[in-house]
Amino acid sequence: MRDSSMKEKVLKVITEHRTGVLSSVENNKPHSRYMTFYNDNLTLYTPTKRDTEKIEEIEKNPSVSVLLGYEKQGQNDSYVEISGTSILNDSPKVKQQYWNKSFEQWFEGPEDPNYVFLEIKPETVRILNLNGEPPQELNLEN
Repeated sequence: MRDSSMKEKVLKVITEHRTGVLSSVENNKPHSRYMTFYNDNLTLYTPTKRDTEKIEEIEKNPSVSVLLGYEKQGQNDSYVEISGTSILNDSPKVKQQYWNKSFEQWFEGPEDPNYVFLEIKPETVRILNLNGEPPQELNLEN
């Protein structure tokens, strides 16, 4: 499969599935939790509170893994596995861009200093369970 076609398939899964699993490293072991993800050309953003343990984990070790997709019956659902690095992003532009009224249960508004994002830059992107095909890796150097 050409990389442009594969990238389209990856973006489709990422766009259709906002909820996924974020795994960071805590005491040299995986620590996973469900998060909401926003996509900007394969760079993922997920909102969080500044004072959470995941921020501390990422400051110690920025390596993360994200799984998105595989939400229906499971047997035929494609899903995406992203390995990359994460940083804290508290830019007012990003906070405003992805603000959602549902966040009001956790934050006072887009200007809330505790409202921040994890920005995840992919290093490896794989799509799995795509029409019975073997896992495929997207070449990110194009």
